[in-house]
Amino acid sequence: MAKHGKPLGIDIGGSGIKGAPVDLKAGELAGKRLKILTPRPATPDAVAEVVDQIVDHFADVTGDSPIGVTVPAVVIRGTVLSAANIDPSWINTDAEALIKEHTGRAVTVLNDADAAGLAEMYYGAAKGVKGLVILTTLGTGIGSAIIHDGRLVPNSELGHLEIDGYDAEDRAASSIKDIEGLSWDEYVERLQTYYDTIEKLFSPDLIIVGGGISKDSDDFLPKLKLRCPIVPAQLRNQAGIIGAAHLAVDRA
Repeated sequence: MAKHGKPLGIDIGGSGIKGAPVDLKAGELAGKRLKILTPRPATPDAVAEVVDQIVDHFADVTGDSPIGVTVPAVVIRGTVLSAANIDPSWINTDAEALIKEHTGRAVTVLNDADAAGLAEMYYGAAKGVKGLVILTTLGTGIGSAIIHDGRLVPNSELGHLEIDGYDAEDRAASSIKDIEGLSWDEYVERLQTYYDTIEKLFSPDLIIVGGGISKDSDDFLPKLKLRCPIVPAQLRNQAGIIGAAHLAVDRA
């Protein structure tokens, strides 16, 4: 087995756990990604076992290179501290130690939206942008990443801003559009309220919209009326994997 192969990025989501080796020079996946359904219940040990399967699958390509892993939660020094869209048993779990125990590899764990933000900063829509950039991921919930002059401010939770008495993601996540059967115009109205609040509180220079719905950005972004530019993420659903791998190599 190669000793120093490509770094591996793994993105833990509510429905699937996806991983792939990453070419950090090109800022793209270095092979076809593997997706395994998220176990039910998605306890730390059950998820770590799936992560180990993905590590084994790519062992010939990655060798003993470091692993970057994203989770949909606040992560401080490898420990998970929230569980809005993840099994509650993750709270206070040292995820880095757990995954290292299962895989035997050096592991860096970070918030999934922060990983996407890093990928967009190094390779995508935020590359070279000065000032304040806010990335939001519209999916099951709303994740966020704050980048100022090329530096990530980790663990922002802008999906949980209270707006009109609601948690923002309970009104404006893309999953809510599907659950409530909202038209694009109805959904845009909710997004307008959300991004107006983001602008009022943070005065960003650029807003980037990621998540699966970003592939349909032509259906909603041009309808939003904001002071600052708002653009789709360039790396789409690969961003978490790429950003996680990048940080893992940085820390190694």
